[in-house]
Amino acid sequence: MLAKIFISLVRISPFFQKRVWKWWYQRLGKRAQDSGWTFMNYGYKNNANKHLDLDSKDEKDRMFIQLYNYVASQVSIENLKILEIGSGRGGGASFVARYYKPMSMTGLDYSASAITLSKKLHKNVSNLGFIRGDAENLPFEDESFDVVINVESSHCYGNMQRFVNEVHRVIRPGGYFSWADLRAKDMVQDTEKIFKSSLFKCKSTSDITSDVLRALDEIHEAKIEMIERHVPKALRNAFLDFAGAKGSKIYNAFKKRDAVYLSKVFQK
Repeated sequence: MLAKIFISLVRISPFFQKRVWKWWYQRLGKRAQDSGWTFMNYGYKNNANKHLDLDSKDEKDRMFIQLYNYVASQVSIENLKILEIGSGRGGGASFVARYYKPMSMTGLDYSASAITLSKKLHKNVSNLGFIRGDAENLPFEDESFDVVINVESSHCYGNMQRFVNEVHRVIRPGGYFSWADLRAKDMVQDTEKIFKSSLFKCKSTSDITSDVLRALDEIHEAKIEMIERHVPKALRNAFLDFAGAKGSKIYNAFKKRDAVYLSKVFQK
């Protein structure tokens, strides 16, 4: 029922979309504070890709990390200033900071509780910082970053065009924007129009839906266990939908191609 309410609200107007997702993410940020849950994406698994070597402490998050690795590997990051918009609980930003060795890595999120938690969980990563902010009104000067990444977050924004414009504003000339997110089939064309109307040059586009589905299959049992352990019964069905568990609305939409997961790289 809760998932149906969300769907009806976000189709009413961008204003409600932004308000509902803000409330939902604040709620998520306050749940499972000590569970070690530092990622909020669906994951990525492509058996044809080169095996990613991870530290033992990161192995449990392999599927989630592999999505960040895919997005980050599309551009040069080492010794550059990187911004992640929609950093959630900070796991992805921490991975990029530790493995890709940027000069600095900044994670920005709309949720105050998520930022507080991220600072706590990743306080020992020296080149990583977190700041609360709005993706549609970024709190940075023009041309502040070499690369911006955005992973599975933009579907929550009320004004996608404003977000893309803000990303373009804060990237230095020649810099890159690496984006990955899901879209309902009937929303893909509108998203493409927004990107095409921007001042970015599109360097690559990939449909990674099948890779995301493989990851969802791989981590299904672990997600069920975590939700049962940390989420009250009244909210579990909503969390299962949010997590893309097998049989959920989003999982079935991916299977039927009613929703797709896309990845794009742009250059300013």
